[in-house]
Amino acid sequence: MNYLSKKIGIALTLFSLLINLCLSSVTIAASQEEAILAGGCFWCLEHDLEGLPGVISVQSGYTGGELQNPTYENHKGHQEAVLVKFDPELISYESLLRSYFRNVDPFDGKGQFCDKGDSYRPVIFPKGEDQQRVAIDSVGKAAEELNKTKKSIKVDIKQFDQFWLAEEYHQNFAELNNLKYSFYRFACGRDQRLDEVWGQRSRTDGQWE
Repeated sequence: MNYLSKKIGIALTLFSLLINLCLSSVTIAASQEEAILAGGCFWCLEHDLEGLPGVISVQSGYTGGELQNPTYENHKGHQEAVLVKFDPELISYESLLRSYFRNVDPFDGKGQFCDKGDSYRPVIFPKGEDQQRVAIDSVGKAAEELNKTKKSIKVDIKQFDQFWLAEEYHQNFAELNNLKYSFYRFACGRDQRLDEVWGQRSRTDGQWE
């Protein structure tokens, strides 16, 4: 009986650990949401958003088009975009969009900074009705902050379909290729234009003004 009791005790302990592990996984999944955003070069947007408190990860990729299995060499119809995984208890979708807007040129619907063409257009891809509502509202808030009309904001809102991860060498590019990234960003005039458009609010996520 003593041997059997030990066996039962061990089995119950393992079962309890398994249940706790499953509950922890459910909690983690429940506290994680995703945002899909396009704003020019995905190297830059990935780097701009990944340091925000509450952002879990940012991955570069392609979305918005119909081409299956797009690549860097051929992603016609898609925009370079990022998949942002975030904890909504630490950062809201609205706050994330404020940071997004202040890291793009919202007046250029034909590309971003030195990169022109369909691949580099600024686009928000909401996932679900709640994100759709916040995205539409953010366009108006951005226009108000810049003292411009809503029509002047060229950031599109497009229904999300599927996100394709970019090649591995594009992931964490700013961190792994700092010299090349820094030169590209400066030469492209990204920060200079952001400062021109947004002033002191450039690259921030504070409340709309």
